[in-house]
Amino acid sequence: MAIFELKLPKMGESVAEATITSWLKEVGDTIELDEAVVEIATDKVDSEVPSEVEGKLIEIRFQKDEVVAVGETIALIETDGGDSNIENAAPKKVEETSKEVKEVEKTIEKAAEVVETPIAKNSDSGKFYSPLVRNIAQKEGVSMDELETISGTGKDNRVTKDDILLYLKNKGTGAQKETSAKVETPKSTEKVAEKTVSKVSPVSVNGGDEIIEMSRMGKLIAKHMVDSVQTSAHVQSFIEIDVSNIVKWRGKVKDAFLKREGEKLTFTPILMHAIAATIKKYPMINIALNGDSIIKKKNINLGMAAALPDGNLIVPVIKNADQLNLVGMTKAVNDLANRARNNALKPDEIQGGTYTVTNVGSFGSVMGTPIINQPQVAILALGAIRKVPAVIETPEGDFIGIRQKMFVSHSYDHRVVNGALGGMFIKTLKDILEAWDLNADF
Repeated sequence: MAIFELKLPKMGESVAEATITSWLKEVGDTIELDEAVVEIATDKVDSEVPSEVEGKLIEIRFQKDEVVAVGETIALIETDGGDSNIENAAPKKVEETSKEVKEVEKTIEKAAEVVETPIAKNSDSGKFYSPLVRNIAQKEGVSMDELETISGTGKDNRVTKDDILLYLKNKGTGAQKETSAKVETPKSTEKVAEKTVSKVSPVSVNGGDEIIEMSRMGKLIAKHMVDSVQTSAHVQSFIEIDVSNIVKWRGKVKDAFLKREGEKLTFTPILMHAIAATIKKYPMINIALNGDSIIKKKNINLGMAAALPDGNLIVPVIKNADQLNLVGMTKAVNDLANRARNNALKPDEIQGGTYTVTNVGSFGSVMGTPIINQPQVAILALGAIRKVPAVIETPEGDFIGIRQKMFVSHSYDHRVVNGALGGMFIKTLKDILEAWDLNADF
């Protein structure tokens, strides 16, 4: 018999930890190769961890709602063959050379110099701290008493990696502000105290009110939105686009498109295809801001906001969108939208976006003022397509007619995108869409 360690796999560059949401197998259960063993949730997406071997589950090391760092062993599986990744571990330890022992001792000594007392997994009050949080606390010299004072945003108010990093950031700036306040005048300190008190004013709850706990994803989205507003100087530009030719063209070709490609042709991929072409003309909208440096992105990766069954939003990413023709864009949009609704997206499919599009028109909204998806610098909202009376110019004169029109709303970061660029971007998009060829092939 051999023992196999089931580890939390790497799920993208920016994912460092995950929360155990549900064990699909119990101790003693038989597991097949590639069979899902546990469900996990990250700040990006929910997923399942499959087994790399066949065998029997003999130990579960993390329970539901516990936070696990990437690479940690979450369970042990007993196998019949030689699939063990820890087999003969004890004999190997005995056979280690003195050189290896010395290296380990040196590592331990260095660790001891950095941290005198290890952070316990649970505090005296019963609060649980994940291995990742404890490692950060040890490296930064944060004591258990300090950890107890940090307000957690995780499940059951658990302290997450973001919480402790924010605490460390505020700890440094807070100390500086406190010192400067003491040197200047006591009035500034009083004002800061007043502001702090006003921020934590309690909300009154009446007897008939219902208290609903925010979901984990809801908390993450809320924090992400607030951080974005506090980071970027949001400015909006709006423009109305006549999409009558597109509506007519789609109505003419949609049946043939479905028959040939096996995909439904909606307005979304048509608009996304035009947006990718517009970004190519204005590459300085496809950037990110890192401190005082602007990062000009080589690839055009379009994020597409999609609604989930629970009411939350997720943003799958169409990689290299400018390289897709209309057929390829349609297949990508339909595939990602369907898998988003079925909670079947992979972590890498919601990362790496450089520009985001949200379709507020699907809910009947005429326009919106979307919040930028950090660290991007712009986001576009597509309004509903409506039949409206419009002035039509002809050589014989002007007359009133019924046209199919929509508004697009462009939110951009005024720190790096000025009004001229933001306005020219949507004006070019308007020109591309209004010049649509009624006789175009697909």
